Amino acid sequence: MGKWIWVIAGLFFWLHRVPAQAPDVSILTVKAPATFKAAFKTTRGEFIMEAYRKWSPAGVDRLYQLISSGYFTNNLVFRVEPKYVVQFGVAESRALNRFWDPKRIQDEPVQQKHRKGVIAFARDVKNSRSTQLFVNMADNPKLDTMVRNGVKGFTPIGKVIKGMQVLENFNGKYGKKPAVVQDTLYKYGNAYFEKLFPGLDRILSARILR
Repeated sequence: MGKWIWVIAGLFFWLHRVPAQAPDVSILTVKAPATFKAAFKTTRGEFIMEAYRKWSPAGVDRLYQLISSGYFTNNLVFRVEPKYVVQFGVAESRALNRFWDPKRIQDEPVQQKHRKGVIAFARDVKNSRSTQLFVNMADNPKLDTMVRNGVKGFTPIGKVIKGMQVLENFNGKYGKKPAVVQDTLYKYGNAYFEKLFPGLDRILSARILR
């Protein structure tokens, strides 16, 4: 009997570690409601954000698509600067990263100020917003107008309305160092990255609140 218990337990384990599959391409046509709330479960507790489509139609649509398809599952919080920003949004699944990362969205004007708790997509060059989010951990007015690679500012999509203390408790030991080498996270996954930076917190899951 004991042998069969271990066999069944092992089967259960393997069935529940099947890598997440890329969603159907039709997910890219899904539009977000005018406003919606989402709960992010983390290793430090839960925080809730509210998104506003009028702030950034393309950005909020993308956020809704990502959450609805389960993208924010077991994401490492790889940048924690307590007086600046917290950043995450690289999937544990390579299939998800390969699907989403090339599907970038167009830049949009900055309509809201970067105050504490405000959320925006990270970006690099023109029209490069994809999956990574950052949360302002302080008022950051420079992000309203900063010109980087020819693009002005970072476009807010929503704000944290509950649980800022959860983000404030994230492990900030490494600051922005993990973000500098985030290519290895895309390439080798969470386990390898955590060998470089042990103790990072995670976004365990995210869900739309009905």
